[in-house]
Amino acid sequence: MSGRRILLVDDETRLREMLKTYITHEGYEVVEASDGREALELFRDQEFALVVLDVMLPNVDGWTVCREIRRSSTVPIVMLTARGEEYDRLFGFELGVDDYMVKPFSPKELLARMKAIIRRSEQGYEMLERIAIQGLEIEFSSRTVTFDGQELALTPREYDLLSFFVQNQNQVFTREQLLNAVWGYDFAGDSRTVDTHVKTLREQLGIYRRFLVTVWGVGYKFQEVA
Repeated sequence: MSGRRILLVDDETRLREMLKTYITHEGYEVVEASDGREALELFRDQEFALVVLDVMLPNVDGWTVCREIRRSSTVPIVMLTARGEEYDRLFGFELGVDDYMVKPFSPKELLARMKAIIRRSEQGYEMLERIAIQGLEIEFSSRTVTFDGQELALTPREYDLLSFFVQNQNQVFTREQLLNAVWGYDFAGDSRTVDTHVKTLREQLGIYRRFLVTVWGVGYKFQEVA
């Protein structure tokens, strides 16, 4: 059952109850903690597929909890915070945070990110250094993409978008979901940014542009096509 068990850590009772409703509706078991000390005790006693962790907690703060978890585990961690400064984000990622949600946020968006992270964890994508799909190859450690042996000059955002698609093959994403997952939840632009980047990415991919499929009225997906 640990593959479906989520540790939800937040001192706001109302927020925990709301998130628990969304998460359990998707078939996950939710174990709740209202402070950092309780969270660490629960983590030591049980196995979890993912930890949703607030930064501002009584007794032991979220950063400390994250640091302690990372001493012994690579379990995915999604941090919740009311602070969205770049420094906080970078600090969290340095500690080993997998994703970062700034309050207020959409519970549905949090759930979508959680499911994507768990899916990647279960499939072992975090352990992969390279993915090859026909003549298209991605080296994750060096952030390089080659097309029939020739390296593509992708922008950082184009690479991030392609990498996200490849690691979530066959799943349809709306423009809003792609904005949140690739650009960040607090991105100030609009959904046309996604269309523009998909267009330029297709131009870079040449004959493999067919892998980026438009799902009319919904969004996009990455699907290997012969």
